[in-house]
This record gives sequence, structure tokens and C-alpha cells, in this order.
Amino acid sequence: MSPRIKLLLALPLALASAALGRADIKAGDTFPSLGASGVVAISGGELPVTAGKVVLVDFWASWCAPCKASFPALAKIHTDLAPRGLVVAAVSIDEKPAAATAFAKKLAPPFATLHDREQQLVKQVVVPTMPTSYLLDRSGKVRFVHEGFHGDATDKQLRSEIETLLAEKN
Repeated sequence: MSPRIKLLLALPLALASAALGRADIKAGDTFPSLGASGVVAISGGELPVTAGKVVLVDFWASWCAPCKASFPALAKIHTDLAPRGLVVAAVSIDEKPAAATAFAKKLAPPFATLHDREQQLVKQVVVPTMPTSYLLDRSGKVRFVHEGFHGDATDKQLRSEIETLLAEKN
């Protein structure tokens, strides 16, 4: 068999394998581990402890205007609900660490700001747009996904869903 024919026969298999490698995380799925995905804390600190907590994982980028608008709302949500068991982990997908660091330093959020330095997590999750938030229950399952940030409407919906999850027992 000629090399060209072998290539033509192998191409559909390779494309199918690549499609299977995409996770496209949705409600009901277990969210990947932040640490195992190569995510690091921007400030050089530790990754947040998420075991047994309700977790809001927010994907953002320094060039994203809605991301900048979402940080004050996420800060208020964190301040109000962290004492009851909420963890907010904001994950930058910026290719340049300096851009993520400057963004986080300027906005100075009270929650963990992280960097997906190798773009492993964002590719594994298949994040559809910036920002996108994944709300996880205490077992690490995705319960809600929020594409974009729509001001008060998103804030209100997140708070309602977080309250529901905080009220649930393990």
C-alpha cells in the first residue's frame, strides 16, 4: 500500500481520536483538578483548597472587557459567601504571565487568581467564551455553567445557585 493511501486511511482515525480528547465539560461532569492541569497561583501562593467546598471556577483573560467587569461582582460574592464554604478560583488563560499578573494586581481581588500557563485546563474544559464560570458542588461536579458576564443578571443567578449548593449536604 502506498504511503499516500495509508495517510488517507489514517486521517479519519486521527481526527476521531482528536475529537474524543476534547472534554467539553458540562453540567453533571466532574471538573478536572486544578493542580493536575498545571494551573499555578499568580501571586506565587498556594492553589485554593477546594475539597468539600462549593467552587466557582471563572475563566478570564486580561484583554476581556466583560472579565474586568465581572471581577468586582465576584469579589462581592466571595466576600459574602466564602465564610459559608464558597471558594472562588479565577483562572487566567493569558499566554503571557505578565499580562495576567498585571490584571490581577490592578484589580486586587480577594479570591484566588490563577494562571493556566500551559493552556492545559482551558483546552481540557473547552471553554466556549471569556469569561465563562463553572459552579461546582461539594463533590466537584459541575452543576451550572455561565457563558459571559451580564452584570446584575449574572450576579443574581450565581448567588441563587451558590445558595442552593451551600444548602446541600454532602
